[in-house]
Amino acid sequence: MKNVFKTIPLLVILFVVTSCSSVRVATDYDKNADFGAYKTFAFFKNGIDKAEINDLDKRRILRAIETELLAKGFTKSENPDLLVSIFTKSNQRVDVYNNNWGMGGWGWGGFGPWGMGGFYGPGWGWGWNQPNVSTSTEGVLFVDLLDANKIELVWQGMGSGFLSRNMEQKEERIKEFVSKIMEKYPPGAQQ
Repeated sequence: MKNVFKTIPLLVILFVVTSCSSVRVATDYDKNADFGAYKTFAFFKNGIDKAEINDLDKRRILRAIETELLAKGFTKSENPDLLVSIFTKSNQRVDVYNNNWGMGGWGWGGFGPWGMGGFYGPGWGWGWNQPNVSTSTEGVLFVDLLDANKIELVWQGMGSGFLSRNMEQKEERIKEFVSKIMEKYPPGAQQ
C-alpha cells in the first residue's frame, strides 16, 4: 500500500508534464471540396501579413508548413491550387497554488503573538505562507488552406498548446505544432 502512495505523486507529475507538452488539434473543412485535385500551393501574403507574431516565428511556421506540404507530395507554385494562410492567438495562464498552511509555524495571519488572540500580523501560530504563482503562455496556431481559384477557405487546422520561452526549444515546438496540425490533412488521411 505504501508503494501506491509513493507512485501517485509521480503519476501526477508525469501527467502534468505530458499535458503541458502536447498539442491539441482540431480541424474543419468543406465537405464538397475535392482535396484530391489540389497538387500545388503558395503562401497567401495578405493573410500571413496580418498574423500578429514576430517575423522570426512567422518564418519558422511557414518553413514548417512548407516542409509538411512538400512531404505530402505538393509542389510550390506561382499558379497554385491552394493558398496557405496562418493566424495566431495567445493567452496568458496564471496558476495560483495555496497549499502551504498549517499550525505551529512562522507566518502571516496568526491568532496573536502566542497563537491565540486578536493580533493579525507576523507571529507564531496558525497561518499560511505566500501562494506559489506560475505563469505560462498557451498559443493557438490556425493553418488555413484556401481554394486559389475561388479564394475560399476549404480546410482549417487549429493547434493549441503551451509555448516554450526557451529559444532553443522554440523552433522544435513550432515544428511540433505544424506537424500535428498537418497530420489531419487531407481529411480522412489519418484513418
